[in-house]
Amino acid sequence: MSALKVLFIGGSGVISSASTRLAVERGIDLHVLNRGSSNAHPLPDGVTALRGDIRDAESVRAALGDLEFDAVVDWVAFTPDHVRADIELFTGRTAQYVFISSASAYQTPPARIPVVESTPLRNPFWQYSRDKIACEDLLVAAYRESGFPATIVRPSHTYDRTLVPFDGGWTAVERMRQGKEVVVHGDGSSLWTLTHHDDFAKGFVPLLGHLRTIGDAFHITSDDALTWNQIADALAFAAGVEARIVHVPSDAIAAADPDWGAGLLGDKAHSMIFDNSKLRSVVPEFTATIPFEQGAREIVAWHDEDPTRKRVDPRIDALMDQLVETYRVG
Repeated sequence: MSALKVLFIGGSGVISSASTRLAVERGIDLHVLNRGSSNAHPLPDGVTALRGDIRDAESVRAALGDLEFDAVVDWVAFTPDHVRADIELFTGRTAQYVFISSASAYQTPPARIPVVESTPLRNPFWQYSRDKIACEDLLVAAYRESGFPATIVRPSHTYDRTLVPFDGGWTAVERMRQGKEVVVHGDGSSLWTLTHHDDFAKGFVPLLGHLRTIGDAFHITSDDALTWNQIADALAFAAGVEARIVHVPSDAIAAADPDWGAGLLGDKAHSMIFDNSKLRSVVPEFTATIPFEQGAREIVAWHDEDPTRKRVDPRIDALMDQLVETYRVG
């Protein structure tokens, strides 16, 4: 039997890189279209690298030639225009088109948890999420009207060793090591689901070429939920220090910094726990096995390997100083 032939658009990012690696390990004939591999996530041996710019249709056509695929995954489609271009490019060229949406598209805040795939899609706080919803709407319409073979996948907060799950990245860990306070939104007790990209890949790769997933949507997340206080404590422990936390209302953070606030009010400020039963109905072996405590150690170790990776965002650092001064208790 011939190998599954798959195209990844992107494939060297935080979420996608583990799926790229696992797809090759499982014998998939993987082609990756991008403008150049990431230094942090180089493409593994066995990938057919294609150079092209997905925002330039002629560039893509030149890179792909007459190739056809069992599945095409666009990791970097964020707006309806991106999806419209993909529908035009890949109609008749693939048996499955996988759109990477976002769990932040779900009703925010959720009326009920755990969140399931039938939870309404509505996020009045974050344009990023509204754009993903609009993309999904286009694909649902294309499937209903013309049979365009779309599968929708909604990751939640997926990370790897390069990604600190706080705004400002390494800034929060550096502050901890300096003995400075770090800002945690709300009272730090809301529950949040963090998914290691290796765990995501275990749920994602089996969906490729799985024709019973066409016309449907699935989220892929860990089943492990932590409070934001626990997330900060796990990072501090991995860094060899204790976290000095100052709680700041999400509304106050949003007033001080609209960009930071959009991601909070539109996503992280609300408890988000997911039911992965639907995914397991088609990938029965899926189990997320990497707790964030292990992930935190990977994050700190990777940054400590090379001091140039430990970049502090001076704007977020200064903003934390201001918020700490205002909201510190005692």
